[in-house]
Amino acid sequence: MEVQVSQQWEQFQQLVRKIMSYYEALGVLHWDLRTGAPRKGTDIRSETIGILSTEAFKLQVSEEMGQFLQFFADPKHEGQLDERQRRMVAEIRKLYEQNKSIPPERFKEYSILASQSETKWEEAKKNSDFAGFEPYLTKIVAFKQEFIDYWGVKSTRYDTLLDMYEPDLTVEKVDAIFDRLKARLVPLVHAVSESSFKPETGFLKQLFDIGQQDKFSRFLLGQMGYDFEAGRLDESVHPFATGLNPGDVRITTHYLQDDVLSAVFSSLHEGGHALYEQNIDKSLAGTPLSSGASMGIHESQSRLWENMIGRSRPFWRRYFGDLQQHFPEQLKDVSLEDFYLAVNKVENSLIRIEADELTYNLHIIIRYEIEKQLFNEGLSVKELPEVWNSKYKEYLGIMPPNDGLGVLQDVHWSGGDFGYFASYSLGNMYAAQMLHTLRKEMPNLDELIEQGNLAPIKEWLTEKVYRFGKTETPSEIILRVTGEELNPDYLADYLEAKYKEIYKL
Repeated sequence: MEVQVSQQWEQFQQLVRKIMSYYEALGVLHWDLRTGAPRKGTDIRSETIGILSTEAFKLQVSEEMGQFLQFFADPKHEGQLDERQRRMVAEIRKLYEQNKSIPPERFKEYSILASQSETKWEEAKKNSDFAGFEPYLTKIVAFKQEFIDYWGVKSTRYDTLLDMYEPDLTVEKVDAIFDRLKARLVPLVHAVSESSFKPETGFLKQLFDIGQQDKFSRFLLGQMGYDFEAGRLDESVHPFATGLNPGDVRITTHYLQDDVLSAVFSSLHEGGHALYEQNIDKSLAGTPLSSGASMGIHESQSRLWENMIGRSRPFWRRYFGDLQQHFPEQLKDVSLEDFYLAVNKVENSLIRIEADELTYNLHIIIRYEIEKQLFNEGLSVKELPEVWNSKYKEYLGIMPPNDGLGVLQDVHWSGGDFGYFASYSLGNMYAAQMLHTLRKEMPNLDELIEQGNLAPIKEWLTEKVYRFGKTETPSEIILRVTGEELNPDYLADYLEAKYKEIYKL
């Protein structure tokens, strides 16, 4: 590398590292706000978050950054960069081009609003108070509509938001994938609902000590390879994971005394996110490549660990005894098989994060269709509860009794994360396709899980997915790992095989 290019690269890296340091500090502030910061301090904290976010934003779209990107756009200079360096420049250029037209003061206003909105959402959810939350959400949606104009409208306004979480994802592609998936899953859901076999779940409707739930969650996280010296487990209203750097990846769960499974599967889900972040190549730390390739790939890891491993029969052959030791009175007369069937019961339910694997995708489709209406079809925020309730009636045959169990149940919209939800179903598809390949390359997979030897699974995923961070696109990853593009039939095959066996179809 020529001296001039080398010097420019060094200065460019210093600027990028400064920006990433801001984001790491902001990550700590957000985590603290969601896990126990005093409520009386939230307004000033939100302003602090807004100020720091704006400083990072200004650096990201600064004249200095523009000059670096122009320098590296020169083929003579770009040709001296290695593949990883070119990926880093491309990632930063995408963000620069997206955001350079947004006035910093508007970005600051939005950042403060989003932080305040998340806090207001917690109160609104608890009190089922959509009317109190509506003014915040209306402003969030208005800001997003404004930003879409700055970012540039793709085929549709909603396409612009989808691309933020899954590169090159479009409404046209999602519609086609969901239509293909629904064609396989809807008949299966109907067949299961009409089956005369119904798993017994009464033993789950007891009180389970929260302290013991916490101990068991930590035990499972340790078993799957979560490094507590590089992370921590806390409680929040809505479980989440935040990767500050590969050596500090924090997760939260939510303990419900009358639902022991909520914390178990939330911990496995967030633990899957955390394993990804903890095992990204350390050489990528401090760069925008030190994160998941996309939210779809990220969700593939959380859903793989939560459901395809965590709800499997081999998993509970190994860990049901441990759960019984934590709750001897509640589970003393429960058989392993009855417990396995209970944790895989298919039931139309109100809450997405507690839905079974089979109906889960219907929860996602509902949110996806509502978001399309918000950004492409003029749906107003005021109409959300009515539309939400009607879609739950249409797709799942149930009506939320209040907005806390309905339109207010997810944190995503309060922080402006429109376009995210499709990633969950994509994650299920990526996960099923990866699992198919994993089984081919590791024929003794079920035996390893039954032995509690989960390390080879983590090692395989680290080698195939985790270590690459954002140096590859989602399509490059799935093609390299499995040998083909994303194929929703793997998810349908997996679900059909599992639930036809359970429900004796």
